[in-house]
Amino acid sequence: MDKKSILLVEDNPDDELFALDAFKKNKVANRVIVARDGQEAVDYLFDPGNELPAIILLDLKIPKINGLEVLKRVRANKRTKLVPVIILTSSTNDADLRASYGLGGNSYIVKSLNLDIFTKEIGVLADYWLEVNEPPPSDIV
Repeated sequence: MDKKSILLVEDNPDDELFALDAFKKNKVANRVIVARDGQEAVDYLFDPGNELPAIILLDLKIPKINGLEVLKRVRANKRTKLVPVIILTSSTNDADLRASYGLGGNSYIVKSLNLDIFTKEIGVLADYWLEVNEPPPSDIV
């Protein structure tokens, strides 16, 4: 059975490379699709020709449509409302944390500046959301 993809919504090229490298180091076999702004993420997610990802890793401070608005749209859409959304951000702002959970985010992770720690965090995140967590049945609406 094919593993479902991961949608990484990240506008910073360095953070994108760090995340992709962390997946590789943790032997995550899932395909990673990268959207570099909120509009790309929304376009990908709402295209009925695209398979929904297993998880969405969403940065908050992204161009065109910010991360909170992307999250709001994901949760408001019948097709995407149950896809796990993990906020992966550099923001330690309490208002961002509260808004993320208030809009239905499943997890909030502040990116570590230490690459070894960041790699471990990505490994834990991948293990839990892709291996341990049991996703909701597709017929729940």
